[in-house]
Amino acid sequence: MNHRHRKVLQAVFAHPLNHNIDPLHLRHVFEDLGADLRETGAGSTQVTLNGKVHAFHLGQHSVPGDVVMAVRHFLQDAGVEAAAYPA
Repeated sequence: MNHRHRKVLQAVFAHPLNHNIDPLHLRHVFEDLGADLRETGAGSTQVTLNGKVHAFHLGQHSVPGDVVMAVRHFLQDAGVEAAAYPA
């Protein structure tokens, strides 16, 4: 995972909640983690990672705060820890 993607992953786990995450960068982070991405329609992306599946509406300009929290919980459930990817 490159430096930019590690910074995005750190932003997902940051406190306070980061509301300025680019959806395309988040998609690249998922791919770097080995996730399978599939468009489900209506702007949603289904992400499969380590046996966990979740659909996210990532938006066009920045990922909404509630989705950032959902991504954070999904990554935790899938066994991804931000500390394993220092920025």
